[in-house]
Amino acid sequence: MTGSIRSVSQSFAILRLLADAGPLSLSDVGRLIGSSPSSCFNLLKTLVAEGAIERDTHTRRYRLAPLWQDVDVLRDSRAARLIDRSRPLLIQFAQSHEAAVGLWKIVSRDRMQLAVRGESNAAMRLTLADDQRQPLGGGAAGRAIAAAQAIDATEVARRFAAVRWQTDLSLETYATQVADAAAKGFAVDRGDTHRGVDTAATALPGIAPGFCITASFFAGSRTNREIDALGAALTALGDAMANLSE
Repeated sequence: MTGSIRSVSQSFAILRLLADAGPLSLSDVGRLIGSSPSSCFNLLKTLVAEGAIERDTHTRRYRLAPLWQDVDVLRDSRAARLIDRSRPLLIQFAQSHEAAVGLWKIVSRDRMQLAVRGESNAAMRLTLADDQRQPLGGGAAGRAIAAAQAIDATEVARRFAAVRWQTDLSLETYATQVADAAAKGFAVDRGDTHRGVDTAATALPGIAPGFCITASFFAGSRTNREIDALGAALTALGDAMANLSE
């Protein structure tokens, strides 16, 4: 299965954005979808040519064309708004905390998929592969999601068993980590999923079908106190992103 085509995804993001926010300038659209001015201009120009949007010659703002203003599906998705608007915040967080940051979306009973990513400008940095999938119980994200969903012990065991762990992690330890994540608001994976990589994560359970934010960094590069501070910052980011999708 091939990955999504970025220009197509961003075109639909623009349509949803204009449906939700009304007329916007080129700079507003580019900032909100995380696109450069030149790329955003080309997308807008194409959508105008296709008759999906219009440009007001006086205000220089873009709006949906009349035929598209009645497409209710463009207005009715918190998940779509979250994905469309999260990129600038993820990039800013990644740069501030020198971590590889990702927004993960639950796509099935057993899987989550990377929806948006942000990278730091550090000379040595981790990179997340676009559209990658992982087991729903895997990594810090799996623990954070399990904690937010308050799943029972049977479901914890089922999700744990579906993961190919890189360390000798026991179900008992995993279940304890899920409970810790419920208490703290974030979870941590210390190389159990990917050797040499530690990850902190916080879940956004209030937005269907379920999302989680992760921040990954080189193992051993941060103290326990620094990891706790990163987890707290992720939780605050999650609150901001949830508000962003309202």
